[in-house]
Amino acid sequence: MAIAAPPIVSPSSEDSSGFTPFVPASSSPKELTLRALVLGAVLGVIFAASSVYLALKIGLTVSASIPIAVLAVAFFRTLGRSTILENNIVQTTGSAGESIAAGVVFTLPAILLMGYDLSIAKVGIIAAVGGILGILLMIPLRRALIVKEHKTLTYPEGTACAEVLIAGEKGGLQAKLLFQAFGLAFLYKFLMAGLKLWKEVATKSFSFFSGGTIAAEVSPELLGVGYIIGPRIAGYLFAGGTLAYLVLVPAIKFFGAGLSVPLFPATMLIKDMSAGQVRSNYIFYIGAGAVASAGIIALLRALPTIASAFKSGFQDLRGSMGTAATRLRTDLDLPIWVTIAGSIALALLLTMLPQIGVNLLGAALIVVFGFFFVTVSSRITGEIGSSANPISGMTIAALIGTTTIFLLLGWTGVDYRVGALSIAGVIAVASGNAGATSQDLKTGFLVGATPRRQQIAIVVGAVTSALAIGWTLTLLNNTYTTIVPEMHPGVALEAAAPGEHLRSVTSTGETLEHDGRSWAVYRVNVETQGVLPGKYLVDPATREIAFLVDPGIGGRIHEMNGSAVTKLDSPKATIMALVTDGILTQKLPWGLVLLGVFITIGIELMGVQSLPVAVGVYLPISTSSAMFAGGLVRWLVERRLRSTSQSIADVESGPGVLFSSGLIAGGAIAGIAVAGLATLFASAADQAGVPAADYLAHRAGTEALVGRLVSGGGQDLLALGLFFVLGVLLFRVASREPAR
Repeated sequence: MAIAAPPIVSPSSEDSSGFTPFVPASSSPKELTLRALVLGAVLGVIFAASSVYLALKIGLTVSASIPIAVLAVAFFRTLGRSTILENNIVQTTGSAGESIAAGVVFTLPAILLMGYDLSIAKVGIIAAVGGILGILLMIPLRRALIVKEHKTLTYPEGTACAEVLIAGEKGGLQAKLLFQAFGLAFLYKFLMAGLKLWKEVATKSFSFFSGGTIAAEVSPELLGVGYIIGPRIAGYLFAGGTLAYLVLVPAIKFFGAGLSVPLFPATMLIKDMSAGQVRSNYIFYIGAGAVASAGIIALLRALPTIASAFKSGFQDLRGSMGTAATRLRTDLDLPIWVTIAGSIALALLLTMLPQIGVNLLGAALIVVFGFFFVTVSSRITGEIGSSANPISGMTIAALIGTTTIFLLLGWTGVDYRVGALSIAGVIAVASGNAGATSQDLKTGFLVGATPRRQQIAIVVGAVTSALAIGWTLTLLNNTYTTIVPEMHPGVALEAAAPGEHLRSVTSTGETLEHDGRSWAVYRVNVETQGVLPGKYLVDPATREIAFLVDPGIGGRIHEMNGSAVTKLDSPKATIMALVTDGILTQKLPWGLVLLGVFITIGIELMGVQSLPVAVGVYLPISTSSAMFAGGLVRWLVERRLRSTSQSIADVESGPGVLFSSGLIAGGAIAGIAVAGLATLFASAADQAGVPAADYLAHRAGTEALVGRLVSGGGQDLLALGLFFVLGVLLFRVASREPAR
């Protein structure tokens, strides 16, 4: 039965902080029900998949808690009345997917850059173990951070989500906006990316300014992300893109035009490079140095908070061991022994799975770094929210610590690099999910949920979302993997003997059919004789390279035969690969990396937050410009609200955020659907001689339809015009009075 309003309660109904929640501790409405868990798991899978797609494209994710809470209320109204605590369980179960997706995508695709494959099982295991570890390590910290510091740690997303659930209990919300936006974005994206009815990226190169390029990817999910992160962060991202594409690329073209030999690390002349090739060969490393240093600076800036959180966590650890019999329903956690035994068991489990590459030392590092950064993550999200949580900085710090220990032990082979990245992946997932778990527990604290039941629900959400994340990641990588000719005359690859860790080349023992014949598959682990790390198809007789198998995630080939090749950049994972290789192999263009480091330092000295600017330097400007458009819409909405009775706080949970969440989910799910169809038609596409991602449009005859109707720059104008219409629609929806 529904709780219409909190009844008058006795002092015994208050929790240990003296706070009376919306549903008092003396009440016991339905909470951890099967239907709530199932609905939460389904929504979690959907938003986890969309978060994977988003993180691969832009290196960012957005909180899914509010849209999941809205959908929970909407679904249960059609199925029969639910309690607010059931709706909270749905939101709690579903929210795990977004944070786990971020941790996975920020780290594991780095393994692909080393020529290894990522299996669904490997990704799923690391995602599930990291997600559960983050939940377990939060158990002894809940009372210290959520309850005792209720008035000082606001947990913004958790508080906003509680307001949404309470509003839903009272009959408010506009769930239809989510469904409308989802359907619109799905249709828009499918027509654009699947049937190729109009260009995905509108581009303008300046003939009078060699190398200068401006572009915009007209995707609904990027518009939605820009609206949610707001004009300031979106502006910082676009500023970084402007620096890269309108300053650094033209400067490299200008000063390198007279060179008669390639400039390391490129293998072709700068004067012959397009702007995209300059980015791949030079800006890539500058941006990586900028992002890595900005992440570390963000972590250092948080040191006072880190110290405070760690001290508080240890001080309250003893208090978390009280007997459950003396506590109220709203103060019941899973037993502390679950944290201790569960953490050790999960770490040891990883050591028994050889495909993960974690040994006993790695298991110990996971527990130590995991507890430290889980504490930090929870505290930081309590103060400044999940969006500003420096997960990438913490992961880089953990990776530097791990690889430095490996280097001192002489563990520098590629297998150890994969192990280091697996360790970092578990820590990143645990840290990210700890922040999301903290927000959920704050929501539960405000509405009167039972912490123990929430913790069980998050574990269920972590496991189900992990399976979806592994499938989505491998699907997207396989879809956009390309096999391109690459020959190195006179270079014969010599594979390492079995069990030999330090050789730069290994044979996978596999063969692959391509171009009418069978090739041996070799993996180059460390740059050798001018051959960059990656997976290659090799002539079995001569051992000479014929083709590069360029991964769809983080691949380095962005143009082929004069046409753009679709890749998912995965910026954060690329940084992790550079950090790992930089320490263990010491083979990086450090001059370029240091340029990025000092760009970050200069930005910090100007008093500007460097991390989003650095991410903008790394990302394609087409991505950051589209998000900037969404930020501009948000700015216009906020400016308009200043002249009305609405407050800026209304924007955070208003119709614009709900509509933007629908745009993000719809666009991302459509992208995954297009990738799934491309995989289904892979064999037919190979026979037709077209990329798998373009086969649907080729088969439907729509690929050149717009080109026949609109030529030249008109195609760019058409794409921008449709994107502008989408932006106007978002503005009109966001300017509405929020439902009460």
